[in-house]
Amino acid sequence: MKPDNTVATYSFTVRIIHWGMAVLLLSLLLAGLTMVRSLEPWQPALLGLHKSLGTIAFIAVITRLSARLDSASPGLPQAMHPLQRAAARSSHLLLYVLMIALPLSGYLMQSAAGRPIHVFDWLTIPTAFPVNLELYGLFRETHFALAASLAVLVLIHIGAALHHGLVRRDGVLQSITLPKGKLDKA
Repeated sequence: MKPDNTVATYSFTVRIIHWGMAVLLLSLLLAGLTMVRSLEPWQPALLGLHKSLGTIAFIAVITRLSARLDSASPGLPQAMHPLQRAAARSSHLLLYVLMIALPLSGYLMQSAAGRPIHVFDWLTIPTAFPVNLELYGLFRETHFALAASLAVLVLIHIGAALHHGLVRRDGVLQSITLPKGKLDKA
């Protein structure tokens, strides 16, 4: 990331990927929660969709990270306390770590179960190693813990964004939003 206090907003690409991933990640978290609490007949179809979208989320986060590192980003407000600035940077880093680790743990879990990932019937990602039920259990627990951690961090992220946008009104939320009328000009 190239911080540049003269830039008021993230690049259009970063903003589009941010909001697309927000919808995707919330959908994946809700689908994951629904799957573990249900043995309904539709559960295998939801699992297949979850795997496909999880693969797309992994590709999207790598794309997003690349776009973010390649473009200037707005600096944090000078009025923010240094500890808040450190917390903001640390939480963003942790979000990226979780968004990468979560699909990897899902892939490793499926590999340990001997299940390749079929991405919308147009791509098959083979398993990484032979079936190992002990590893499957470990990766399943890891996947759940990472998902729970991501859910909590996303809630904190949303709360902080709303605080900046509605209470502090310091431009932080506006730097990542897609203002009305700007979509067709970008």
